[in-house]
Formats: sequence, structure tokens, C-alpha cells
Amino acid sequence: MGLRILILGGTTEARLLAEALAARDDCDVLLSLAGRTEKPAVQPVPVRIGGFGGAMALADLLKAGGYGLLIDATHPFAERISKNAAVAAEAAAVAAIALRRPEWQRLPGDRWRDVQSIPAAIAALGQSPRRIFLASGRQGAHHAEAAPQHHYLIRSVDPVERPLRLANVEYILDRGPFTLESECTLLRRHHIDVIIAKNSGGTATYAKIEAARLLGIEVMMVARAPSPIITSVETVEAALAAIDHLFPPAMKRGV
Repeated sequence: MGLRILILGGTTEARLLAEALAARDDCDVLLSLAGRTEKPAVQPVPVRIGGFGGAMALADLLKAGGYGLLIDATHPFAERISKNAAVAAEAAAVAAIALRRPEWQRLPGDRWRDVQSIPAAIAALGQSPRRIFLASGRQGAHHAEAAPQHHYLIRSVDPVERPLRLANVEYILDRGPFTLESECTLLRRHHIDVIIAKNSGGTATYAKIEAARLLGIEVMMVARAPSPIITSVETVEAALAAIDHLFPPAMKRGV
């Protein structure tokens, strides 16, 4: 039997990595999804859905399943599972890699204000009513209730679980990737003057940042929390190279 790998997924990178590993004959891959998205994309390997019940429960699963490698390819803002993954890998004495797409970098023309959280971004909006594009998904949308004077446009893949207690709020259900043209149209149509966004990195949702630059719109950019101390790579190719470094091909085939 080849190397058993557990991938904590939910990102495009996780799916692409699983696809690359599925094409090889020297490993056995299980992809774990949190189950937060109602209709997840089709995946190229066996999938489990749901949480683990904490770091020690994940460690037990790693040991019981005979896993040799844990890959954390969750969203850059899935901070709790990333912390649990690092603790579980250490407790189970299993090798671990984090696959994290690079952060977006500020470019000339960007009007970014760096903030540490969505509540901090909401607080930084000020008292005067503004037209906000809350582009951080449904997780955290309820923080907008702390500043009901603003008009909010909220975009998420799945519906916000309970309608927000706000007089001025509109909801859009949509999934990236988005185009620069469609994002410019959206921002103009809703007269948006500030965007709240997480620094997720990647290309699927970057168009809103480009559109803001083009239209001179301010962006409240929520920073990532520091990553747990496990080996981190930025691309699928680098992850594959790291796996081959940790587990040379002959070793994975049990030769």
C-alpha cells in the first residue's frame, strides 16, 4: 500500500492537489471538507464531510487510519482548523504540510486600509452612512449589525443563515471566479464607496480588488492571522515537490 494522505480541503488548490495525487499510483488520498458549502464542487478522490471534534480527535483519526501525511489546504482564514491540524499532526507524529496561496500585495493605485478583523473593518467605517460591499462571505456578515447606519451589499456562496437585522441590506448569491468587467458593473450599479475583503489571495476573487483600484474605491483589507508553525508552500507544484522530498517515490510504494 502507498502513502496514506489526508487533505483538509475546501479550496481550489486542495482540489487540484488531490487531482494530481489521484493520477499517481503511490498514494492513497482522502479529502476532508468542513461541510459549510451546501453544494461543494465534485472532487477527484474519496471525500469525507464534517468536522473532527477537535485536535485530539483528528490525531486519533490520523493514527487509526495509518496516515503518513496531513496536508492543510483549507482557506487562509480557516484559522481554527489550521491550528488543530498543526496540533494533531504533532500529537500523532505525522508529517504535515500547509498549502497556502500567497497574499495579495498592494499595488500603485490601491486605496487599502489594513484591519485585523471584520469587526475592526466595520468600526473603521465611521458614523456617516456609507455604501459597503461586504465581500467576505457569510461567515462574519452578522458583524454588520454593529453599524446599522450603512447600506450593505453582501455576497456569499450560500445564503446568510438568518437575515440580518438591518434596514438597508441586499444579498447576492454567487460563486467565483469573477471578471473585472462584472465587478466594475456591480460596484457602479450599487454605488459602492468601500469594500470589506479578506486577504485571501488567489485569482478567483481578485477582480473586486482590481475593480476597486480602477474606480478609486477604498478597500478595508482584513489581514491573515499568523500561520501555525508547520512547513508551508504556496503552490500545488511546491506541495508535490515537498511530498516527494519527505517520501521518496520508492518509499511510497513500499519498496
